[in-house]
Amino acid sequence: MILLIVLLFLLQYRLWFSHDGLPSVLYLNRTVEIQRSENSILEERNKMLAAEVTDLKEGRDALEERARSELGMIRKGETFIQIIEEAKSE
Repeated sequence: MILLIVLLFLLQYRLWFSHDGLPSVLYLNRTVEIQRSENSILEERNKMLAAEVTDLKEGRDALEERARSELGMIRKGETFIQIIEEAKSE
């Protein structure tokens, strides 16, 4: 009977306190969930970037939009008008 109690204690000790016991498993599960969350965010970002690359390669609209907004370019026949607001003096 004492042998069974000692054996049970040894098995329980390993389960609760060893390096490969329950606390370690719980920590690893939390780490995996955090990593999965980060991966899903990065997958969405990659999909958006891939769609943008495809649009830039195949579509002219996105390319034109970038040229207008980032480079300040205009089409032939268009007139560029820039409105500068006066700085308010205090």
